[in-house]
Amino acid sequence: MPKENKHNLLLIGWLIVQMQFYFLKGTRMWRRGADPDGYVANFVETEQLMQFNGYTASFVQIRGSIPLLWQQIVDLTYKPKFELLKLEDAPRVLERHILDLRKKYGAVLAVDLVNKHGGEGRLCEKFGSTMQHVASDDVRYVHFDFHHVCGHVHFERLSLLYDQISDFLERNGYLLLNEKGEKMKEQLGVVRTNCIDCLDRTNVTQSMIGRNMLEYQLRRLGVFGAEETISSHPNLDERFKILWANHGDDVSIQYSGTPALKGDFVRFGHRTVQGIVNDGWNALQRYYLNNFCDGTKQDAIDLLQGHYIVSVGRDTAASSQKGGIEAIASFPLAFALVLTGFLFATMSLRQVRYDFRHFFFSLMWAGISVGIAAFVRANGRVFCNRPRLNNPSR
Repeated sequence: MPKENKHNLLLIGWLIVQMQFYFLKGTRMWRRGADPDGYVANFVETEQLMQFNGYTASFVQIRGSIPLLWQQIVDLTYKPKFELLKLEDAPRVLERHILDLRKKYGAVLAVDLVNKHGGEGRLCEKFGSTMQHVASDDVRYVHFDFHHVCGHVHFERLSLLYDQISDFLERNGYLLLNEKGEKMKEQLGVVRTNCIDCLDRTNVTQSMIGRNMLEYQLRRLGVFGAEETISSHPNLDERFKILWANHGDDVSIQYSGTPALKGDFVRFGHRTVQGIVNDGWNALQRYYLNNFCDGTKQDAIDLLQGHYIVSVGRDTAASSQKGGIEAIASFPLAFALVLTGFLFATMSLRQVRYDFRHFFFSLMWAGISVGIAAFVRANGRVFCNRPRLNNPSR
């Protein structure tokens, strides 16, 4: 430790780091992608504020859904298929989105963390190719296949991403005010990070970027030496991790209904067995909430935010009226019938040794159960809880 830094490090206890953020509300599966005006789902502006000895430093990051017209409608499968909509409008929608970001933040670096293959791959390919229409000296696109590079435990490999974007961060910097409130440095651009949900991979990545920028700020103020890092100071390191982990949980609870996945790495700096178990439980919770609760929640959000206006003469009952298969679709009832069928099939099989006719009864009950299950699977969307007011197009 350099000698001249010892006194400053004793003042680490006076360092104040806090987060400020805001987001546009919506539920995970019912608000995806962008609208025709380029506004995206789960848009979150995160401001990391640091105060020390009268100085104030700020660093802003943003996250938001892939700015294309796409959806992922729940259908009882664990991972519903991705559907790109109105491909011909993609350049216009993306251009509007980037133009809005340029006006608010200056230069834009879009960091895309989605997979290169499968359903995510199609979104990634379209996002990357469409970004070429708006790319310039002040607008860049970087793809980083988080799952392929980092897997489920090697998140330290995010340093490979940082190497690709460090020049942008150094060039566009952060805001710094002196004791008199005078501007010493200004942030000239913003990193826009996304994965599919803009929750778990995104929060791990943003915490890495935020950590590096805080180290830049502390070096600028003379608190840290040239090679000193937050990791060198366990108390500061622990509090910084907790700050970002809590932030990730807050955003995730609003959008998905559960705390963030991969939060153990943000909170402790490495993956833990308990964290992996928690991720499994939270993933199951998300599945349940997405399929059976979020439609009603989305209606409540739309009413509170004025996206659906109840007015005299407007037939709100008609907008929520069910018809066709949906009028009789009930997942709990269907699930109970399937279980009952298999129960009777099992009971009949146990009676086969006394009367062979029970074998046919067993086949009949098993066939009924399989038939009901197949019907539910084929019509999964109508068995899910869907918004009734501003229902996305099918």
